[in-house]
Amino acid sequence: MSVEVVYQWSEDCPGAVLRELDDVRVLTDVVTMDGDTIPAGTEGTVVAVWRGGEAYEVEFPEPMGALATVGASNVAFAGRPVP
Repeated sequence: MSVEVVYQWSEDCPGAVLRELDDVRVLTDVVTMDGDTIPAGTEGTVVAVWRGGEAYEVEFPEPMGALATVGASNVAFAGRPVP
């Protein structure tokens, strides 16, 4: 996905199901912005919410700093940081 498309999707929306810093698990294989494949079942952290929760920017621990834009139907809530 291009940076321009991601920018158009970006929007601050408090009504989204998931929030920034929530832990999620991907339900399908996803491809990172660098072209790496993240297998289904991998956990990551939401770092941005796009279009009110239509998609999420998720950071994965491996490879280090891997980012992928994942549709809402392809992620499941896995936890929330304790304040």
